[in-house]
Amino acid sequence: MAAMSISASFLKGGSSQSVVFFLGLYMMAIGAGGIKPCVSSFGADQFDDSSPAERLKKYSFFNWFFFATYIGSFVSGTAVVWVQDHYGWAVGLWLPTLFIALAIASFLLGSSKYRMQKPMGSPIVRVFQVIVAAIRKWNAVLPYDDSLLHELPEKTPMAADIHKLQHTPALRFLDKAAVISSTEDPSDSDPWRLCTVTQVEELKVIIGMLPIWTTGIVFFAVLAQFSSTFLEQGRSMDKHVGAFAVPPASLASFDAVSVLIWVPVYDRVLVPAARRLTGSARGISELQRYGAGLLLSILVMVAAALVETRRLALASAHGEGQSSMSILWQVPQYFLVGASVVFTCVGQTEFFYNEAPPSMRSLCSALALLTVALGSYVSSLVVTTVAWLTTRGGGPGWIPDDLNDGHLERFFWLLAAMSALNLAVFVYCATQYKRKTVS
Repeated sequence: MAAMSISASFLKGGSSQSVVFFLGLYMMAIGAGGIKPCVSSFGADQFDDSSPAERLKKYSFFNWFFFATYIGSFVSGTAVVWVQDHYGWAVGLWLPTLFIALAIASFLLGSSKYRMQKPMGSPIVRVFQVIVAAIRKWNAVLPYDDSLLHELPEKTPMAADIHKLQHTPALRFLDKAAVISSTEDPSDSDPWRLCTVTQVEELKVIIGMLPIWTTGIVFFAVLAQFSSTFLEQGRSMDKHVGAFAVPPASLASFDAVSVLIWVPVYDRVLVPAARRLTGSARGISELQRYGAGLLLSILVMVAAALVETRRLALASAHGEGQSSMSILWQVPQYFLVGASVVFTCVGQTEFFYNEAPPSMRSLCSALALLTVALGSYVSSLVVTTVAWLTTRGGGPGWIPDDLNDGHLERFFWLLAAMSALNLAVFVYCATQYKRKTVS
C-alpha cells in the first residue's frame, strides 16, 4: 500500500511511477496470499476445543470474522471511495495504508497472549513424502493387520502436538508408504521412504475434500457476475432515484450490507433455533450451511434473470434506448449474493479448518480461497464461450454491447442451471464424505 501511495503522491508519469505502482500491486497479492489463509486459522486456534464454553465461541468466530471483513469492504466501497473522489487518489491510497499500519500494530500488541501452535514443517513436503514413499514401495504387500503399519509411539515427544488419525480403508495404495520393510528401522527412518499412518491419513483427508472443493469453483464463478454482468445490467437501467444518479458499481455495497445483516441474524437467531431442533451445539453442520448457500446462489441468478426479462420487455415497449426500469430492482439479487456468502463462504471456511489436519489448516484454508480465483477464470471462460456460440450466425448474441439487442436473461438462466447442477453434485459428494477420525 505504501508503494502504491508513493506512486500516486510523488511520482507523476514516466516508467518509474508504473514500476512502483505494479510493485505495490504484486506485493499486495503476496501479502494477501499470506494473510488470508492464515488469519482465519490463527484466530480459530485461539479457542480451546477441550472447553465447551470456548468451543461454542469458536463456532461463532468464523461468523464474526467475516462480519469484520465485510465492514472493511463496506468502508472501502463508501468512505474511502468518497475520500478519493473529493481529495484525490493520493489521499485515498494513504488512508488504507494507515489502516494496514494500525492492523499490524494491533496484531503485535496482542502477541504476548496468543496461543501458538507448534510448527510441523511444510505441509506440502509432508504430502510429497507420502506420495514418494508410496511409489517407492509400489510392490510392497500390505499387512493383514493395519496395526502393523508404521505410527509414532504414544509417548513420542512430538506426539504432544499431533492429533493422530485413525486408519481408514480408502485409497489403500497410499498405505504402502507406511509399510515397514524388513530392512527398515522405524525409529530411525527416512520420511521419504517410511511415513506414519497419520501422515498418510492427512493426505487422504485432503484428497477426500477435493470433490467438495470443486463445487466452490462453480459457486464463485456464479458470484463473479455481481462485479461483471450485473454492472452491465445496471448500466442499461434507469439510474435516477429522485434527484440522485446511482452508479451501478455502488450497488455492490448492498452485498456488504447484506452480509452485515445476515451474520447477526444467523448467529443470534438461526443458530439458536437450529440448536433446539437438532440438539447439536453447532446448530447445523458446516456442509449443511455450505449447501444452503449453494441453494441461495441459484436464487441469485433466478432473481437476476427475472429482472432482466422484465427490463427487456419494458425496453421493447418504450422503443430504443434505456429501459425505464429502476436500477433499484437489482437490490434483491445483490442482497441474495450477501446471504449466499454468509452461508457458503463461512461454511466452507469452517469445513476446511475443522477437517484439515492441524499441520495443514492454513494450506487447506488457502485451497478454499483458491476457489475464488479459479471461479473468476471459469466465469470468464463461460462468458467467452457463450459469446462465441451465440454470435456464430452473425447475430448480436446473448451479451452484446447494447443489452437491449441481446438476451442476458438466457445467460442468467444458464448460470442458474449450472448452480442447480453444482448443488446436486455437492449433495452427492457431501453424503459420500467420511469425516476424519482422531485417535
